Amino acid sequence: MNGVGTAERIYTAPDAGVEMVERSDVEAVAGRGLRGDRYFSDIETGTFVTWDADEDRKDGYDLTLIESEAVEAIEREAGIELAPGEHRRNVVTQDVALNHLVGTRFRVGSVVCRGHRLCEPCEYLQDLLGEDVLDALAHRGGLRADVLETGVIRPGDTVEPLD
Repeated sequence: MNGVGTAERIYTAPDAGVEMVERSDVEAVAGRGLRGDRYFSDIETGTFVTWDADEDRKDGYDLTLIESEAVEAIEREAGIELAPGEHRRNVVTQDVALNHLVGTRFRVGSVVCRGHRLCEPCEYLQDLLGEDVLDALAHRGGLRADVLETGVIRPGDTVEPLD
């Protein structure tokens, strides 16, 4: 993997715990996230974080990404096959090392983001899947990012570091 890759697939979920829906494109709004996703509203509807209209949004909840190579590796190494979207991440990438984007600005298509922290797997994901994914996805569960500049993300868009 080099520093420049592509966005392969895009997913959102309108509410916590519901099935992820694959999208042909999605608007990413600065400071808000992906339009139509559970973390977009002024009142948080996701699983792990709470805020309301009177509070500032928490960092790292605008956008989540995961490497297609990581998804393939857990199938190969641990025998865990994830159906499309079961990883609960918004964007599946190819040929970009997401862990290296923590603390840096990067672009997905026309959208400028900042990598906030790794998106480590959790017991909630494990419970949803009924599979032991904690060890399999440790340190390769993806990236949490903030959207800094609004734009649209589409499959095939370039993912590249800016810093």
